[in-house]
Amino acid sequence: MKLVIKDLHVNVETKENVENNKTTSIEILKGVNLELNTGEMHAIMGPNGTGKSTLASVIMGDPRYIVTQGEITLDGEDVLTMSVDERSRKGIFLAMQYPNEIQGITNSDFIKSAMQVRLGKDKHISLFKFIKEMEKSVSELKMNSDLPHRYINEGFSGGEKKRNEILQMKMLKPNFAILDEIDSGLDVDALKIVGENVDAMKGENFCSLIITHYQRLLDYINVDHVHIMVDGRIVLSGGKELIQKIDQEGYDWIKAELGIDPKINQEYLTRSVSLGSCALNTNNSEKK
Repeated sequence: MKLVIKDLHVNVETKENVENNKTTSIEILKGVNLELNTGEMHAIMGPNGTGKSTLASVIMGDPRYIVTQGEITLDGEDVLTMSVDERSRKGIFLAMQYPNEIQGITNSDFIKSAMQVRLGKDKHISLFKFIKEMEKSVSELKMNSDLPHRYINEGFSGGEKKRNEILQMKMLKPNFAILDEIDSGLDVDALKIVGENVDAMKGENFCSLIITHYQRLLDYINVDHVHIMVDGRIVLSGGKELIQKIDQEGYDWIKAELGIDPKINQEYLTRSVSLGSCALNTNNSEKK
């Protein structure tokens, strides 16, 4: 399978004046091009405010962002015209940077329902197989055995929430998993556990796009491609050698080589984001 992002431009509305509720639109992604194939592991790195999390959110259909130009296709199908649940059923998964707590719904019920929806009405999940696989995945992530019976993320530490995202990924087995800073908030031991579990997913029907600031997570994941995002664009791609160079020298050398202003993105970082239109290509929105 192939997920292709071509010339993607994305805006976000921000509060310019809170008192009169005046908003303005800022372009965050400025022509992203990326091709993901199952069987590959990709990492995106870059300074804060360059659009990495925005890219992840737009792929999944976050309603805060407006696609003004470009396309996202999955084996030739237009992803931007799909609802969020349709994208999920097509095999796209997002491990969120800040997972929400959901009271009244247990982890096991949530995951089982998500798996059932993907199977369709005529097929049913074997309860015995589900329980065994759930127990196995919980054990591999070294999570508490009572986790299936707890409400989603309620009372979880930051690290537990991140491992819970990986648990969902392991159970749902998506074709394309986007991991948005899954390493933030993890201690050294948890980082190793999460990294090794992600790496173990690698196979001909799985691709991961790992968004991270640091080399440490990628010590445990054998990535094939590393992409550097600056100022809303992927400006450099290569192999694992880029990880070590960035760890040693940061990002200033990239900005210097490409003639990029080192002060970019500060405007976006200092403004608050307000809810806007759905993450659709405005050129194609009439298709909905």
